[in-house]
Amino acid sequence: MKRRTLPTAAAFAAAAALMLTACGGGGDQSGDSDKIAGAGQGAEKPTKSAEPSGAPAEDKPDGVDVSLPEDMNLVFDWEKPKDANEAAAMDDAANYVRAIYHGIDRRTTDDAALVAYSKGQGLTYGQTQINARLEGGWTATGTRRHYQATTRSTPAGDAVEVAFCVDSTKFYSKEVKTGKVIKGTPSLTDFDHFKIIMVKAPTGDGLWQASEVYVEGKAAKCQ
Repeated sequence: MKRRTLPTAAAFAAAAALMLTACGGGGDQSGDSDKIAGAGQGAEKPTKSAEPSGAPAEDKPDGVDVSLPEDMNLVFDWEKPKDANEAAAMDDAANYVRAIYHGIDRRTTDDAALVAYSKGQGLTYGQTQINARLEGGWTATGTRRHYQATTRSTPAGDAVEVAFCVDSTKFYSKEVKTGKVIKGTPSLTDFDHFKIIMVKAPTGDGLWQASEVYVEGKAAKCQ
């Protein structure tokens, strides 16, 4: 069977002023009742991006190597929001995902890319994902598509929620020793919905870091 992305444990303390209320009972699923602290009822819903994202990010954004092998294709099929902070946070949310798979490819949880683009529970989540592949002797191959992205900010603009769907129907596990690709039958388990809380790095050089990750598995809304 296909190696699945692992769900996170219960999220740690809310990042900055951005507070999400996760549904109980089903792991890390987040409900439609998620709110940003201080936002008015119905007025601060995530809005779809409006400006094309353009060419894929370079292999070394912010001077950090997030390059991936040719057979590991991460597609970010989304548009940037008009707000500059939200656009920057979205870019670095993508870099955070790249950093996880860069660590998987390099077979280490101490990769500089993951440390650069995450902190706190976001860092722990990334290390857990990498460790699962290391312990199983797996890497990944194929195309993982990220789409239907939305963003919303705290009033102060120092934290941004980046939410998006993931389609892994063409993304497979590959045995490191043998190179054997493990393909399963596409199903609802191949669709996830992510909410990543991005916060400004204290360096003040425009870097955003993933501080929390919420994952809803078997996300029918992403089909």
